[in-house]
Amino acid sequence: MTPPQADCCEWLAWDSEFFGIRIGRLRTNHLSSAIAEATDRWCAANAIDCLYFLAETNDQATIRHAETFGFELVDIRLTLARSILPEQEMAVIPQGSTIRLALPSDLEPLRVIARSSYHDSRFYFDGRFPVEKCDSLYETWLEQSCAARSGVVLVAEWQGNPAGFVTCDSVDAVTGKIGLLGVGSSAQGVGLGRALVGSATDWFRQQGFHRAQVVTQGRNVRAQAVYQRCGFVTQSVQLWYHRWFDEDSHGSRRIVG
Repeated sequence: MTPPQADCCEWLAWDSEFFGIRIGRLRTNHLSSAIAEATDRWCAANAIDCLYFLAETNDQATIRHAETFGFELVDIRLTLARSILPEQEMAVIPQGSTIRLALPSDLEPLRVIARSSYHDSRFYFDGRFPVEKCDSLYETWLEQSCAARSGVVLVAEWQGNPAGFVTCDSVDAVTGKIGLLGVGSSAQGVGLGRALVGSATDWFRQQGFHRAQVVTQGRNVRAQAVYQRCGFVTQSVQLWYHRWFDEDSHGSRRIVG
């Protein structure tokens, strides 16, 4: 049964079904004692196992309340953005590689890359989500991106084989969004990441977008460097927290990774 939505929290049906536990999310980026107490009541009433909370970093009271009420910091969420100029900017493509639209035959080798490329994410860092489910999460994300009609997946070939990819979609009518960027271990260090980001920017320009946006982790310095070399600058910094509930306090399961 789907729990009712509340002013403070929402039930995440997809996440709950995927991970096999009951997952919710705070519907605000700020936390007070009153909101935390209302959250406790909603989570107890709906047997929530894990609650996500995305907090603003410039609210001292929110950070203190998060620590007081048992939220655990699992990620620093960086949003980077850049303007897209009307003039064509040529993506730098390394010699021996090509960038093209994904084909159905690419899916299997790209799955392998997706399963091993995102160990900096909050789901791995949390430690309670099974690693195989974390691997499968990004593989599923890639598959859904390949099947979606609203965006595209661009593939980088290196020495004749699919070696990297970037998923492209939209935030709104004027902003394009990079979802996933992955490069296989055999092609690390040759410049495919930068080539894929540049090609994504070209695609956004062709679609008439004026801005491009991407989200990455604070601990993923390599990805930040790639985006910065492609003209992206930090737009916002937020904190991801997870809160887990055990049987003693709320009668729900405590997941151990």
